[in-house]
Amino acid sequence: MQKPIPRNYLEATARQRLKDFLDPDSFREICPPTEGFASPHLHYFAIPCAFDDGVVIGEGLLGGYAVALAAQEGRFMGGAIGEVHSAKIVGLLRRCLKTRPQAMIFLFDSGGVRLQEANAGEIGVAEIIRGILEVRAAGIPVIGVIGGSCGAFGGAGIISGCCDLLLVSEEGRIGVSGPEVIETNMGVEVFDARDRALVWRTYGGKNRFLQGQVQALVENSVADFRAAVLRHLPCSADYSLASLEHEQQELTERYNRFAGCRDALEVWRKLGYADAEQIPALTAAELNQLREAK
Repeated sequence: MQKPIPRNYLEATARQRLKDFLDPDSFREICPPTEGFASPHLHYFAIPCAFDDGVVIGEGLLGGYAVALAAQEGRFMGGAIGEVHSAKIVGLLRRCLKTRPQAMIFLFDSGGVRLQEANAGEIGVAEIIRGILEVRAAGIPVIGVIGGSCGAFGGAGIISGCCDLLLVSEEGRIGVSGPEVIETNMGVEVFDARDRALVWRTYGGKNRFLQGQVQALVENSVADFRAAVLRHLPCSADYSLASLEHEQQELTERYNRFAGCRDALEVWRKLGYADAEQIPALTAAELNQLREAK
């Protein structure tokens, strides 16, 4: 019998990702579209709303582990974070403190704050960050998954940096300011947003993986992301002062080492990859093997 083709993570909707991600029939959605939690602001801009406001939250089983999940829908306003969108995520994080799942999993797919709800969105980002830190302090790991078309930019990029673990595909991009923003403010000679190869080398999952900013690089399928998360469950983190000081030292050393680099190719060469130009053509499995051999 022919094996089913794994679902493409990049092209899947938030609900399709959750369906394939979790154990069969185990997902229970909280605040579903039938409850009508839509943005109260978008009608002022003549923008159609979505009754889940671009994020699906709930609970389920992953390999038998009880988990809470939030999955952003990049197809609705680029997964942008607004008042209701952020309130649903914050509510789920607060619920985690009571239900104590074995992990909180965040499927990122967002370009950042929703411009039409800028102030509420910015406050929402801050509240999500607070919620994640409270969940982590309670001993519940927060795992971020990044492989959607919008990646994790702006406020979403900052939120992703607050997770215990980040799992990313080559297609998953992470950043704060996007390429067009940098080009507009600094000039095309500093960063050419039309150079797509440069953009992917800078923001893409491979660069983040090689620099140690994410813990795993996986292929672009829901099944691969599911398997990667399961490999990290159960997990625990060390929040001791010594651990935090060590991480801060690593960040300082990384900045001092790579601050003068104008391209990820220079970074990769400094990391000891002589054939840096070949890295963009490698699969996730090949790059994992290359890194393990270092």
